[in-house]
Amino acid sequence: MNIGLGLPISEPAALLEWARLADAGPFSTLGLLDRLVYDNPEPLVALAVLAGATSRIRLQTEVLLAPLREPALLAKQTVTLDRMSGGRFTLGIGLGARRDDYEAVGADVHRRGARLEETMEVLRRVWSGEPYGEGIGPIGPRPARRGGPEVLFGAFSPAGIRRAARLGDGFLCAAHLADAEGLFRSTEAEWQAQGRSGRPRLVAQFNAALGPDHLVKEARDRLYDYYSGPHYMNLPAGFAEGAVASMLTTSDQIRDTVTRMADIGADEVMFYCWASDTTQVERFAGALGGT
Repeated sequence: MNIGLGLPISEPAALLEWARLADAGPFSTLGLLDRLVYDNPEPLVALAVLAGATSRIRLQTEVLLAPLREPALLAKQTVTLDRMSGGRFTLGIGLGARRDDYEAVGADVHRRGARLEETMEVLRRVWSGEPYGEGIGPIGPRPARRGGPEVLFGAFSPAGIRRAARLGDGFLCAAHLADAEGLFRSTEAEWQAQGRSGRPRLVAQFNAALGPDHLVKEARDRLYDYYSGPHYMNLPAGFAEGAVASMLTTSDQIRDTVTRMADIGADEVMFYCWASDTTQVERFAGALGGT
């Protein structure tokens, strides 16, 4: 079972130290979320910096809001990060749930699903090395692996699951623990229905923080702030409160979650850290080691 860490967004300058510590530890991946109208670092820029500070660990957007971006430029940015990191980049991709992110770039929020699929078609074409269009040559550089970086779709809805099975290499599940197995099985069923060979890569993400009470409170406050406000679309009442209540805050919960995810076929578990201090890396390593 691979274990990754989602990086905190409140202290961008500290992420270099987070990355170095995680690279030296037992972790497989560093993840970074994407928002536009929020106080967070831009993930592709930040991960490019972290790629230069690490040598082993993978780098993942979790998830990049692709409909906000121009597809050809996004293709070049992602393949550059892929190539310069030695193939360590995974593109986690999705729609997001904030109306203001779309309004800030003038994107049509009602076409976000269609826009995501159009963007994915451009990404695959660019990464294949084909000409971009009539009279327009290929966009480089070449990817580190044939066909481009691994793509995981983050989704909750049946339409999103179908999109992941049809267009992606796997599924990134950020749902509650109790819902993960059903979403994994739905992804596998859709994968087979699309005639795909092999199996989808299945990754689960959970919000977490370890340490004394003041660190856990800091993490809960930041998570609540992230999910509160008037601009979220289609979130049920009490979603922010539920996210805070379900945050994993003990070593036993971390170990139990890893065991449960392994039992239902997850390939990797990402623990998204909401406390900003770098001691979180050591605390998670200790929890995973049973100490």
